[in-house]
Amino acid sequence: MRTLEPGGEVEVDYQGGGFPEVIAGDGNMRTGEQGTFGKVALRNDSKKRLTLLIEHCEWLDNILTADKVSTLQAFRELCGNQVLRAGDDAAIEHITLVFSDLRGSTALYNRIGDGPAYHLVREHFAFMAAEVRDHNGAIIKTIGDAVMAAFGEPGDTVAAMLSIQSHIATFNDAQEEEETLVIKLGGHAGRTIAVNLNGRLDYFGTTVNLAARLQQESEGGDIVLSDALAGDPAVKEITENQPLETGAAEMKGFDEPIAYIRLRSPS
Repeated sequence: MRTLEPGGEVEVDYQGGGFPEVIAGDGNMRTGEQGTFGKVALRNDSKKRLTLLIEHCEWLDNILTADKVSTLQAFRELCGNQVLRAGDDAAIEHITLVFSDLRGSTALYNRIGDGPAYHLVREHFAFMAAEVRDHNGAIIKTIGDAVMAAFGEPGDTVAAMLSIQSHIATFNDAQEEEETLVIKLGGHAGRTIAVNLNGRLDYFGTTVNLAARLQQESEGGDIVLSDALAGDPAVKEITENQPLETGAAEMKGFDEPIAYIRLRSPS
């Protein structure tokens, strides 16, 4: 319930019976005592005439918002360069971002040569893309040997990160090169902005920067999560039986040490 004029709004989970009184003030709204069945009572405590709007919000359950659609791999592949005009940006209220990197990739190129190493890295990109897609995420871009991925739900994010570390040994066993890839992973959830850059939908902002910095704290074979991501209820449910390690580190671009949670031996 809200007013047609600028001001506040209030949500009511109406299960039947008397409808609560709606009280509108100057820039705010609240509910009062339960009213008589069949009637809706509005009390105007402001100093101006107000028009009350009552909206049924069930349609919101099926709405596809920017934070969800931009993390669908199929959407990015089909429409990723058609979302925003050049120079425009869109605020994303909540998204979860993951950065990965290969530990010791420079030494890998030196050991087996540029061609074989590049082939192995490309195979690793395909492995990462499959894991991300299977957990309702999308690959945003690759940067050297690193991957940036986005997810709409924190629980899907951490499930994907755990699955990647759980299955990397199987991936290594299937390669012709007798090399073992070790993946570093870091993730963070928060607000960001979406832009079109170099023909694709990309993200910028503090959330992006912190996710990338958290990946740098990974030792390889583990996953590093920000407090914001680790504290999500769905993530807590996934990690409640995992061995957790807390820490904090100075990170480039941030004035204060950043706290994080490390899952050192995910299963």
